[in-house]
Amino acid sequence: MFLISFDAVALEFGDQVIFRQANFTLEAGERVCLIGRNGAGKTTMLRLVTGEIEPDSGEVRRRGNIHITQLQQTLPHDHARSVREHVAAGLERHRNLIDRFKDRTASDLDDAGLREVEELQRRIEAHGGWDIDTRIDTIITNLNLPAESLLGELSGGWRRRVGLARALVSNPDVLLLDEPTNHLDLDAIQWLENRVRNFEGAVLFITHDRAFLQGLATRIVDIDRGQLKSWPGDYQRYLRLKEKTLDLEGRQNAQFDKKLAEEEAWIRQGIKARRTRNEGRVRALTQMREAQAARLKPEGKARIPVQDAEQSGRRVIQAKNVSYTYGLAPLIAGFSIKIMRGDRIGLIGNNGVGKSTLLRLLLGELAPQTGTIKMGENLETGYFDQLRRELDPKKTVAEIVGDGREYITINGKERHVVGYLRGFLFTAKRAMTPVGFLSGGECNRVILASLFTRPTNLLILDEPTNDLDVETLEVLEAQLAEYEGTIIIVSHDRAFLDNIVTSTLVFESSGSLIRYAGGYSDWRRQGRLLAATDVPAAVAKRSQDTGPRQSGGSARRATKLSYKLQQELDGLPDRIESIEREISNLEAEAAAPEFYTQEYDAVSPVLEAIGQRRRELEKAVARWGELEDLHEKLLQG
Repeated sequence: MFLISFDAVALEFGDQVIFRQANFTLEAGERVCLIGRNGAGKTTMLRLVTGEIEPDSGEVRRRGNIHITQLQQTLPHDHARSVREHVAAGLERHRNLIDRFKDRTASDLDDAGLREVEELQRRIEAHGGWDIDTRIDTIITNLNLPAESLLGELSGGWRRRVGLARALVSNPDVLLLDEPTNHLDLDAIQWLENRVRNFEGAVLFITHDRAFLQGLATRIVDIDRGQLKSWPGDYQRYLRLKEKTLDLEGRQNAQFDKKLAEEEAWIRQGIKARRTRNEGRVRALTQMREAQAARLKPEGKARIPVQDAEQSGRRVIQAKNVSYTYGLAPLIAGFSIKIMRGDRIGLIGNNGVGKSTLLRLLLGELAPQTGTIKMGENLETGYFDQLRRELDPKKTVAEIVGDGREYITINGKERHVVGYLRGFLFTAKRAMTPVGFLSGGECNRVILASLFTRPTNLLILDEPTNDLDVETLEVLEAQLAEYEGTIIIVSHDRAFLDNIVTSTLVFESSGSLIRYAGGYSDWRRQGRLLAATDVPAAVAKRSQDTGPRQSGGSARRATKLSYKLQQELDGLPDRIESIEREISNLEAEAAAPEFYTQEYDAVSPVLEAIGQRRRELEKAVARWGELEDLHEKLLQG
């Protein structure tokens, strides 16, 4: 059943074309992710869906009485309002329906009035019924929110949870999410992913977090040269099919251009040939010229050169028994590490545990209160966060990256700064724009462009992926993979960590800072938990006050899973592996060249089976995570 559809939608902002005769349909129960470069029109599309803006031409259709809510990209900012008040505001539309119903039923009704009342009653019951206070209490309890706390008392991650509660409390048909993982730490991202997966309505979302995308999307919609191109399946399947499609498009264009060149050579032949030329062939040539002129070329790819300096010494940084306390909170205690040339280390932890503090200690920006830190020889350091702090909003992009010069030296060659910036997806016009007018993603690209003008052998990257589009992220990853120096990264981007680092330093719930081999997923398989620092006092107290009690009334905490739950947990890895094998076999069948040449009755069951097995896999993995977390908490007491 269609919920939203675009029919030949066109939209321009000044000289920038956003959509060209674009078509799109959102069906009930789908989770669709919008992909495209920064500025391609992703957020604009959400505004078209809500009706905040209208297209220049074409039509946006919404199913009758559809209810759409949105988790805003910006955090709730009414700091004097309580959590309960903010969540309750999500039911304003529903309250209005109930008030209208009461007003209409208080008066004499004709047939039209009775039909209106019946429709109002149907809509009220379809979106949660009559007891508004109970609905508010239920969502606050389900999301474990501190109802009476003020928004100003909460961290960004908890305000994001409150925003989601407001979006969900009205039981919408469609939920819109615009970069929902911004401001969230790893635990909160995992929590949000599970909540969205269990939402029964349709979801249309934008994200640069590829692990979040891979875990949720049932379809990808790519904003490509003003068109909305749909790719059923998950992100990995989209990447494979998109690459094949672009390769096919390139070969077809090359064949067309070769034929056009032959026809151009023919039309320019001598006088004898012109006397006998075929007028139909001339008209065909004219049409080919017009087709080539109207062709929309694929956008240029990002190019991010990372310059290596001369090798550093073999030992890069050595810390012994380092401790650092901020206020009354001990962030680092008795920490020791030896970082060697070529190490690629990811710092993993929730917000506020001390990741950035540890970076600044290792760089010498902060002095340890106890212990020692020694830097190696011949270090040329590039620090991402430091450059963020130094951005001057009045200077243009070119002035910042070129440091006032028109030409810069990259890998031994001089390049014009504007040409260099094209590799970071800045047009010549945008390169001359003051930084104060840029988006968050563009600012991060300015920082990266500036950072990589300098040869380095030690890169310190503190949240480098924030607001970057997926394409730029993947190009950055590819360049960092070839970097020969040492890398230390702080990131909440699970895929980025998995693709770059070879070991992780993790701030765990035990209070320890432990080094593991591998990336985020390798650590996750250890079944460990992250330290949490920003749990509101009301939530922490509620957690302490609740829990299993003996019938006699004395408190007793369970110390292990029940036999039934332990059996379920033990069996889940084999079940997950079995489902993954089934999916792999089915996808191999669907990838065969002759598969889609078969009749629909032969193709459809295979595609439906793939979808069913993927849903089973999602549920099994989510359940495994829940039981592992519960098991760990019980062991820790």
